[in-house]
Amino acid sequence: MLKSEIRILPDFFDRYINLVEDIDVVEGLKKFSPEVIFSDQLVLKALGDKVYAPGKWTITEILQHCIDTERIMGYRALRFARNDKTQLPGFDEELFAANAEAADRTFDDLLAEYTRLRQSTIDLFTSFTDEMLQRRGATYVSEIDVLSLGFVIIGHAIHHNKIIIDRYYSLLD
Repeated sequence: MLKSEIRILPDFFDRYINLVEDIDVVEGLKKFSPEVIFSDQLVLKALGDKVYAPGKWTITEILQHCIDTERIMGYRALRFARNDKTQLPGFDEELFAANAEAADRTFDDLLAEYTRLRQSTIDLFTSFTDEMLQRRGATYVSEIDVLSLGFVIIGHAIHHNKIIIDRYYSLLD
């Protein structure tokens, strides 16, 4: 299903969905793969542990955050596709980042994991029927349908890549 087939744009998550073109969700997951979104690997590796301000995440912490978020959104999509009406809690991204120990991992290791995860996400969304993609569930901030969660996954990574380009690239000058 296409992004334009989202019936109700969910509050909060719309900021990510709006970053994605009108494309089929599975095609979008393939087109905007981790290797494509984070393709400037030489620059990203050169940034190393640099941050643009105190308390901001390093490149490896950003990758770990994207991995964690995709897993959580995929889990939500699975629950809602299966018609689970349980309101699902949010997650504290700062707590996750503080406890992920991303600094102990390499960029290559994280990108490889992210790539494997994306294939699993593609497999999951490929298994959903149109009816399942339209099913809705409740999160801590709003109701959201499965189709929207797919576009949140895509747009969230695009969002973080834009931050890297806008705020981190200048650290290499």
